[in-house]
Amino acid sequence: MGTDSNRKRSKTPLLGHIEQIVTLSQGSQLSVGFYKKAARHIKPVSEALSMTREQVVMLAMFVDGSAESMYLSKFAEHFGCRMIRLFSYIKDVDELERRGYVRCRRSDRTRVYSMPLEVIDALKDGVPYKPEDHSNLNAPQLLDVIAGLFERISDEEMTPEMLRTQIKELLLINNTLPFVTKVQAYTGSDDEEMILLLLFCHLYAHNMDNNIIENDLRYAFDRHEWRYIYSKMQEGGTDIQTAGLIEYNSEDGMADVTSYRMSEKGKSELLADFNLREHRRSRHNELIDAAGIAAKSLYYSENVGHQIDELAMLLDRDKYAEVKRRLNESGLRSGFTCLFYGAPGTGKTETVLQLARTTGRSIMQVNIAAIKSMWVGESEKNIKRLFDRYRMIVSETALTPILLFNEADAIIGARNEHADRAVEKMENTLQNIILQEMETLDGILIATTNLVSNMDKAFERRFLYKVRFEKPDVSARVKIWQTMLPGVSVDILSLLANEYTFSGGQIENIARHYAIDRVLHGDNVDTLSMLRNHCEGERLDGNNIVRVGF
Repeated sequence: MGTDSNRKRSKTPLLGHIEQIVTLSQGSQLSVGFYKKAARHIKPVSEALSMTREQVVMLAMFVDGSAESMYLSKFAEHFGCRMIRLFSYIKDVDELERRGYVRCRRSDRTRVYSMPLEVIDALKDGVPYKPEDHSNLNAPQLLDVIAGLFERISDEEMTPEMLRTQIKELLLINNTLPFVTKVQAYTGSDDEEMILLLLFCHLYAHNMDNNIIENDLRYAFDRHEWRYIYSKMQEGGTDIQTAGLIEYNSEDGMADVTSYRMSEKGKSELLADFNLREHRRSRHNELIDAAGIAAKSLYYSENVGHQIDELAMLLDRDKYAEVKRRLNESGLRSGFTCLFYGAPGTGKTETVLQLARTTGRSIMQVNIAAIKSMWVGESEKNIKRLFDRYRMIVSETALTPILLFNEADAIIGARNEHADRAVEKMENTLQNIILQEMETLDGILIATTNLVSNMDKAFERRFLYKVRFEKPDVSARVKIWQTMLPGVSVDILSLLANEYTFSGGQIENIARHYAIDRVLHGDNVDTLSMLRNHCEGERLDGNNIVRVGF
């Protein structure tokens, strides 16, 4: 009888037992009676996954809530107990996190949990979850894994203590690598120095970052550790500084004790086994690949079309190389800077994309909002890093990419001559840095802006090409309407082109509304009336109320 019962239980899927645990635990207050009643479901899970009964109960709750963010307070509500009752389970939850069954995002007072999909897949198969095997890695692979851990702690998905534990385990199972033996030789048993050195290696190997500041490092340490380490760094007293592996940057010949970089010694001794050029080339994730840009027809006035055609010829691989060579031979600046300006929706950004597509050049698009950090001094460092990164990519790619400052109104407007506030001073400094970088640019920079006035004169002088995008004339509008709505009669589209002086972007909006209407209401509609209705809604003058919806 007992044998038959055991055989029956063994056929129950692991997730079946977990579901029963969740059901039985509701309102149980995690009492002794609950554990007795649920024992026949807890035991097979415990044996299959090598977990304590408390860990199994917590795992069951995480599985049940895996489709959303989870808080322990929700668990307390489910169990019908106070949070203080769950405090005794914290170590069990931490063990689940250590084994990779759950991930935790921490703030000062909150823990938010999530469960990786691969854990659910393992439980479906009735087997323990086993994190990816990271033994027998080469040095670049090891640093990639470590970079992933730094990303997780940056996202507050692990504690500094857990970071140290996991990195030490990684180093232990890869302890024959010369990279690992050198890191350990320089840092000894000092875990904080080991983390610090690996951070510098990661920031240089993956980002080519030679301007490392406090915010690039502090997230990997708890507050007390960081205060101690950072004060030592500012005094030049860490072991890795004494060994000459990292050093201060300098500002006007003076050491800047708030900005650091890996020294040439550090790069040669620790990263000699890395094929950094090849390794970093695969990490140009921020580039928009020309091959992935969809072809799109654009229509310009005769003057603008002529200028765009000339730019396309200039950006051709062979022509670009020849023009650069001749400029260099003449002692002239060889960087190409272009400004596309004009009303919204006139095709400025799309023109950049199509130039990149037709000339095979990738685009490095600048996130201006991200650069203008809330921290004083951060914006200046961000913009310097940006141009450093672009220079590195130019040196590593066969075809120079386009550096795109899209919607650059915020950085090329007239500077504040009597700046008093910190924000105004920061914006002036930011503009000065960009102007200096444009002077020495060895590449292709294109900025787009809606500004038609109030542009800083210094920027006007720095742009070699300045193309003003105007709203299309009647003939161009007819072509745009026909491209956007090929199924509508030419007579209707010509009527609309003559009646409304819309930009290409506005016509595209109307075409999208029309497509949605066709889905919602079918084909039996008055096309002209419907399109006119959307045209009136697209107008943004004082005589119209802009409608919301379809």
